[in-house]
Amino acid sequence: MVMGATASKLEKALGDQFPEGERYFGLENFGNTCYCNSVLQALYFCIPFREQLLEYYSNNKNVGEADENLLTCLADLFNQINSSKKKTGVIAPKRFVQRVKKQNELFRSYMHQDAHEFLNFLLNELVDILEKEGNASTDSPGTSSQVEKNVNGPVHPQENGGKKEPLLTWVHKSFQGILTNETRCLRCETVTARDETFLDLSLDIEQNSSITSCLKNFSSTETLNAEDKFFCDKCCSLQEAQKRMKIKKPPNILVIHLKRFKYIEQLGRNKKLSYRVVFPLELKLSNTVENADSEYSLFAVVVHVGSGPNHGHYISLVKSHSHWLFFDDENVEMMDESHVQTFFGSAQEYSSNTDHGYILFYESHPGVVGT
Repeated sequence: MVMGATASKLEKALGDQFPEGERYFGLENFGNTCYCNSVLQALYFCIPFREQLLEYYSNNKNVGEADENLLTCLADLFNQINSSKKKTGVIAPKRFVQRVKKQNELFRSYMHQDAHEFLNFLLNELVDILEKEGNASTDSPGTSSQVEKNVNGPVHPQENGGKKEPLLTWVHKSFQGILTNETRCLRCETVTARDETFLDLSLDIEQNSSITSCLKNFSSTETLNAEDKFFCDKCCSLQEAQKRMKIKKPPNILVIHLKRFKYIEQLGRNKKLSYRVVFPLELKLSNTVENADSEYSLFAVVVHVGSGPNHGHYISLVKSHSHWLFFDDENVEMMDESHVQTFFGSAQEYSSNTDHGYILFYESHPGVVGT
């Protein structure tokens, strides 16, 4: 049989350029589940995450139905795509979606859901499952090495003077960065620094701005005075202070969420901000504590389509190998790289363009971050 007869439009478009061993599958929509499909496509093309998840699958494929959880369902879905005999097609993520709805009532209705809330829920749920498995393994020494490998990936947790450091799962290794919150008392100049971890950064946005300027605003200095004074331990009293947030350790995969939905008091509801926010294909993080520039490349964008927060649609743009693809539920098409900029937003308040970048996924250049 001639391949051309069965080959999809996408396969024909890619021809000899179709990457060896790669699969491009659309995902069926089960009634407003585009928020889930768009995030799953972005995560599937997050290669370190995909590889760890497939390894997890091969170590846990005999898990019984009673022990099924969100992680086993996701691993199963990724394996279905990855091991498919066909290069392109459509897969129904039915078990995974059912599991999400069972696990979290927020996603049970057929209403429009928020893709960022879903991403947050999913990553935190995976971390919880992996941490439970890791902690369970320390109670039963016989199985620990295998479970530890499942949880941490190939790297074992470091021993620290006989004490184990907090469990760092492979989800953390891909997505977790560290912020440091510095507060400087303006009376005694003492700086109090508090570290906090993050799996994604939510940035306030302004009209006709860029990711770089949004990140600068995120790290800008704010003065705490009047009712907002800071209790300084050294002065033992409330004092005026300056506060700023800096990225102490950038993650390997930097996920940036643009706050496009804002509560407007006069309207008494959320409004979608269609602001034009330029997101570059190559991003430099220059305001990190370690002072080394961290360089990132854009590989996925979850796009919100629609003019309001409570209805609309999600699609994703993905860079795989050297080409860009457009994923819209069951539909997968080739896309020109220059087309990415049509999703920056609108320079005018009212515009017919309602397709806006909402969640951005950047991968660090090898050897640049976390070395």
